[in-house]
Formats: sequence, structure tokens, C-alpha cells
Amino acid sequence: MARQSQTQFFSQLKRYYAFYTGGFVAFIVIVAILEQMGVPNKALGYIFLAATVALYAGIGIMSRTADVTEYYVAGRRVPALFNGMATGADWMSAASFIGMAGTLYLSGYDGLAFVLGWTGGYCLVALLLAPYLRKFGQYTIPDFLGARYGGNIPRSIGVFAAILCSFTYVIAQIYGVGLITSRFTGLEFSIGVFVGLGGILVCSFLGGMRAVTWTQVAQYIILIVAYMIPVVWLSVKHTDNPIPQIAYGYVLEKVTVREQVLNDPTSPDGALEAEVRAIFQQRQAAAEAQLKALETGGVAYLAAEKSKLVNAASALAADPEADPAALAAANQAVADFPSDESSARALWRKSAEAAKAKAAPIASHAEPFAGPDEATREKKRNNFLALVLCLMVGTAALPHILMRYYTTPSVEEARKSVFWSLFFIFLLYFTAPALAVLAKFDVYTLLVGSSFSELPSWVSAWATVDKTLMNVTDINKDGIVQLAEITIGGDLIVLATPEIAGLPYVVTGLVAAGGLAAALSTADGLLLTIANALSHDVYYKMINPNAPTARRLAISKGLLLVVAVLAAYVTSLKPGDILFLVGAAFSLAASAFFPALALGIFWKRANKTGAILGMLSGLATCMFYMYTTYPFFGVNAPLWWGINPISAGIFGMPVGFAGVIIGSLLTAAPDKTVQDLVDHVRYPNLKGDAPGKSI
Repeated sequence: MARQSQTQFFSQLKRYYAFYTGGFVAFIVIVAILEQMGVPNKALGYIFLAATVALYAGIGIMSRTADVTEYYVAGRRVPALFNGMATGADWMSAASFIGMAGTLYLSGYDGLAFVLGWTGGYCLVALLLAPYLRKFGQYTIPDFLGARYGGNIPRSIGVFAAILCSFTYVIAQIYGVGLITSRFTGLEFSIGVFVGLGGILVCSFLGGMRAVTWTQVAQYIILIVAYMIPVVWLSVKHTDNPIPQIAYGYVLEKVTVREQVLNDPTSPDGALEAEVRAIFQQRQAAAEAQLKALETGGVAYLAAEKSKLVNAASALAADPEADPAALAAANQAVADFPSDESSARALWRKSAEAAKAKAAPIASHAEPFAGPDEATREKKRNNFLALVLCLMVGTAALPHILMRYYTTPSVEEARKSVFWSLFFIFLLYFTAPALAVLAKFDVYTLLVGSSFSELPSWVSAWATVDKTLMNVTDINKDGIVQLAEITIGGDLIVLATPEIAGLPYVVTGLVAAGGLAAALSTADGLLLTIANALSHDVYYKMINPNAPTARRLAISKGLLLVVAVLAAYVTSLKPGDILFLVGAAFSLAASAFFPALALGIFWKRANKTGAILGMLSGLATCMFYMYTTYPFFGVNAPLWWGINPISAGIFGMPVGFAGVIIGSLLTAAPDKTVQDLVDHVRYPNLKGDAPGKSI
């Protein structure tokens, strides 16, 4: 009877989402017609964003529930296919949708570390964790740590680590929401962040995991359609081939040829590029000279330099024939001048590094670990491998992903769900490299060589949102755009690609809706993970085990709101780019969770002391390395073996494993009850899912 009921439920879901997909396609057609009728682009942007958020809100409201199992794990009745789609949406965050193709655009071959790491991580999920955690049968990852290792200390560390990883990750998602909202509504970024926050909350506030699951299925459909349409369009435009993965190689050859032309100082275009690079070399030398003078002259040098700027601005102000633009620039230079040695050092070091990057020849998109010398190439290779490992292991340890496998009806469905997750993620990841190359070809051929007097409107529109993401400045004053004069942040490549390629605005709005779906879907899952860890693992499991259901859910919803507002505030400070924040979350998860989870499932001897020591030491090592080496914090300690802070998990993971193993071997083995729990989890009965300890 239960199997028949599940089959009927599956059929209903397929019917509902088939109608939904058809309705979404019809909506796109209607918006395209409105564009042809002359409706302003800004109005179309509002229609896209408002309609999609309203749709998610509707699903969230219809999925409201007061049942604990429905709220925490969607009633454990989500079929594998739909759980795979929900996991795909949960997984393909703003980093995947917005940031991945942008990173491939900027880094070329080296950016493939994200594709390899995130995809390979799901193999670890399938082999090492998902079926065993589903067999355990409770609600959260700290639940497993508390039951496997005993006591509230492992559970508390798990709660702290889950909050830390999820909060770091959710900042990146809200950043993406703010970026999209501000670009397509005209609001300031900080205001757009809080407006987008409303769209996040309506999906998860009332219905918990149940609402989030069915919303994420809808969001996956939107984001994959939004991602595929522009890249297929560009593929047809450049090669007459509608399969971008096949057209990719042909366009990459064209990009390589164009790179060679722009790097050749004997060609007309290459000569102009060389002229701009020479100016950036001068700027690099000037910034390095300032740094050197600061080290020797200190505060006195700083005061003298500011005095020069103030005198120059005063002289211009006193001249009635002075150019107003020059006066404004002089006053701005005074306002922007650093106030102390520390800020001056940070500013001038950043200026020197930025100028050095612009002064360098164009790196070949297809060349692995490109660099001027073997030391640089080796450093890039080491960072590539370290990042792949951190992303793989972090994938297998992120709480909001592992929680998704608690929602399936059985262990067998959990295994199938991992397969579907990989398939739905593959559709986007297999396309991202092609999108990066197609976008780069358009920039090289449409934007480079164009006139500054005829720059398209999207350049100024994106520059208004954030000048660090979009800036085109005539460095050599020739009126022609050179590649070295263009600054395009990786976070806007996907969003701006339709405009770069001159596609209809309906495609631009569709991509924005897809990016919003990706950011909202992941943010929903992350905020729910944080709120559930606090309400279920802290309040219910440790503070008040007799709390009634209504109070538990009310506390979860209240915490959800508080954490969301706090995350939005932190996001408004712009603590880093999307991809770094996401990568940091993976390193933190790999260091804190993976050793304790993997050894907890596959090594009976692992005990409470080992878990505490391993989780604390691994997480502390990772956090220490990030804090001391990431420029945002201003410590600027030297890198260990040249490894970038995004891959700090490469140091935290081995420390975590060593902590669990050493701590366990030095203390008594777990009791028979715990070892029986390990046996129960390790040998899943594919015909059923008898849970472990009662919740």
C-alpha cells in the first residue's frame, strides 16, 4: 500500500511540474512579445524578477506545515528524481550559476579545478556518506555526531561548524541576490540585498524543508533553462551548431588566435595593447616606489604625500579657468588618500598587484598553469590540486547537502538520488566551459576595438552597480577600447553575456531569473540548516527535550529570520567575491566534518575524545590559515607552501584525521551500543530504512 501511495505521489509530481514547465515557457514567450511591442527593458526586468519570486512564494505558502518531520525532512517522501533536482538546485548556487563560467573566463584551464572538485565530490557523497546517513534516519548532521560519539560536546562542535560553514556560504548567495536585484531594479546594492532577502525568506519561513524542497525543484527548472538558452544561442550564432559542447573546441581555436594577435606588438591591435600595458607597468613601478618610501619614511612620508595632493587641489580650486573634471579628480584623490600606514600599505600593495596583472601579456585560455617561469607554473599546479581536493572533500561534508538525503523514502532512494543529483548538476557543469569561451570570444571581437564614444549601455549600467566588476577606462586616450583597459569581474560574466552578445533583452531577464533561482535555492537550504541546528540540536536536544512541537517550529522560524537579517548585513559590507566565500565554506566543512563523519562510519574505534580533538584541531587550523592569509582581514601573513587561503582545508583535513585517530587510540573504545549503531548504519537494508536511535 505504501509503495502504491508513493507511486501515485510520484505521478502527481510529474504532472504538476510538467504543467509548471509549460507555463514557464509560455511566460517567456509572452515577455518576448512585450519586448517586441516596445515595453521598456527595466519594466521587463521587474516582471521577470517579480513573477519568479511570486511563484516561489506561492509554493512556499502552499507547502506550509506544522508537522516536525515535514518541516525538518519533508516527511521523508521525496522521490529520488525530484530530490535529485532539488539537490541540484541546492548545490548550483550563485557560485555555480554566476561564478563558475566567470572563473573559467578569467582563469582558463586553471578554473577547471572547480568543475573537477565539485563534480568529483558527489562521488564521495555516493560512496562514503549519503546512504549511511539516510540509514541513520534522523534530522541533522550534528544529530549523527551526537549519537555516534555520545554527549553534547561533539554535537555542539557540529552545530558551531555547521553554522560557520553555512553562514560563510549563504553570504555568497545573498551577494548574488543583491547583485541581480540592484542591476535589474536600479536599487543600490545594499538595498538590493535586503529586498532579495525577502524572496529567500518566503520560500522557507512557513514550510521548512518541505517548502524548500518543492521550491528548489521549480528553481532548478528555471535555472537550467536560463543557463542553456543563451549558450545555445551563442553557439548557433558563432558556429551554426546548437550543441555548445561540440562548438566549444572550434571557438576556443578562434580565441587562441585572437590572443596571439593581441599579444603580438607588431600587429596593429597588439601595438595598442602594448602601449596600454606599458602605462600599467609605470603604475606598478610607482605603487612599488610608494611602498618602499613608506617603509623608510613612515608617517612623515605619508603626510608629505597628502600635502602635495592638497596643494594641487587648492591650486586648481583657485584657478578660475581650471577644468572642472580635473578639479573633481584632484579632490577625489585627497578624499581617497589613506589615513594611516596600514591602510596605505594595503591600498598601494593592491594597486601594484592590479597594475602588474594588467601589464602582463594575455594568458592563453587553453594553456594549463600558464606562467613566465617554472616556479609560477608549479605554484599554480599545486594550488589547482589543493583546490580540487578541498572542493571534493568539502562537498562530501557540507551539512545542507547531506541533509537532502534525509528526505528520501529509503536508503535505496537515497542512492538513486545521488545519481540524479550528479546528472542534473552535470547539465550545467558540462556547459560552463563552453559559455566562458563563447563570452570571451565576444569580448575579444565585439568590445575590444570598439569606440569609447559608442560603448553599449550595459557597460555603464553594470559599472553603476559595482566598478570593481565592470570598468572600461581609456588609459592611453586613443578613443579605442583595448583589452587591458577592460575590467570584467567573474561574478557578472554570465549575467552580462546576453548583453555583450547583443541578444534580446528577454534572454537577459531570463538569465537574471536563473541566477536569482540559483542563489535563492541555496540560500534557502543554508538558512534552514542554520536555524534547524540551533532549534533542533541546541534548543530541543540540549536545553528543553520536552519542548512541544509548536514551540520548536516557532523558535526555528524566529532564528531563521534573525540569521537571514544578520547575513544580509554582513553581505552589504562585501567581504569577498562569490567564489572565494563559497570555496572557504568547502574548506571549513572538509576540515571540521569529513574526518569525524568518515571515520565515524567506517572505523568503530573512533570515539568521543577523538571526534572532539579532530573537529576542533582541523577547524582551528583551517580558520587560522584563512584569517592570517586572506587580504580582507589585513594580517597578510606569508602563505604556507604558496597555497591560497581558499584551499586552507588542505591543512585542516590531515590535522582533523590525525586528531580523531590519535585521540581515539589514546582513550577507551566506544561501548557496544555505539558499535552496534555503526553496524546498523554500515550495512543498509535496501528494502527498508529502519532508523537508528529514536528521535
